Amino acid sequence: MRIGIIATDGCFTSGVAALVDVLGVAEAVRPSVDEAIPALDVGIVGLQPTVTTGAGFVLPTTLGVADIPSLDVAVVPAFGTLDAPDTMAALGSQQGRALLDALATLDPDATTMAAACTGVFALAETGLLDDRRATTSWWLGAAFRRRYPGVTLDLDTMVVADHGTVTAGAAFAHVDLALALVHRSSPALADHVARLLVIDQRPSQAAYLVLDHLEHDDQLVRDFEMHARATLAQPVDMARIAEALGTSRRTLERRTQAALGMSPLSVIRRLRIERASHLLRTTDQTVEQIAPQVGYANASTLRSLLRQHC
Repeated sequence: MRIGIIATDGCFTSGVAALVDVLGVAEAVRPSVDEAIPALDVGIVGLQPTVTTGAGFVLPTTLGVADIPSLDVAVVPAFGTLDAPDTMAALGSQQGRALLDALATLDPDATTMAAACTGVFALAETGLLDDRRATTSWWLGAAFRRRYPGVTLDLDTMVVADHGTVTAGAAFAHVDLALALVHRSSPALADHVARLLVIDQRPSQAAYLVLDHLEHDDQLVRDFEMHARATLAQPVDMARIAEALGTSRRTLERRTQAALGMSPLSVIRRLRIERASHLLRTTDQTVEQIAPQVGYANASTLRSLLRQHC
């Protein structure tokens, strides 16, 4: 299986390294697991002889853009960007445009297209993710949804595979992405590599999602978040909350879903879990004492939610 990691100047160093190392270990131990498993031939694809990562590491490239159509798997690691504007600027650069042109030539039926973190924006920008499920860095969800409404974004999932595409969440999900690619070749090999490298299963990004860091520009949703934080201990009455914000319940639900990818009730639940988790870490209070402070009369309900999300 020929795998190309398409790196551009300024890319996230550990993202490329994680892919190279996990896939390299998989190839090294492959014969001992099963010699019949196809070999993993991994190369770095670049526009020039070397690529300089965001941390200044210089990587020699072994494949050129012309080699991309012949790949079995084309992987786009994260750009060295932390927000949507910088990510779009990276895509608009000379290297970014060349990357998009190369990706646009791929046949999804012949080449598996993979990406992690901000690299998922590159696949989406070419339209390759339209009508497919995908994931990306959780804090970029709102910006991603606005720009790519044709993509079904699933921020709760660490790795999403759908019709020839494989996408992964935030930066260190490159490890999960690499393991998922190995799994497509051999589940037994993937399991062996995970044990060797002590890679814990992380099926969800949900435990890491913090609403304060989700990028969006909807003032109504910001006002709703502030109102919800100030009234976490109170019973939830969406009609009353909407009225207090000067809008309708339907409008609030529609705008919250568009900005955050979740319903107002889900937002309130998330805020309650955040507050409860913070109090458990920073105070000596018990779950029984914290539960009524975050709107739960029954401590067992809060315990159940904490187990699901933490």
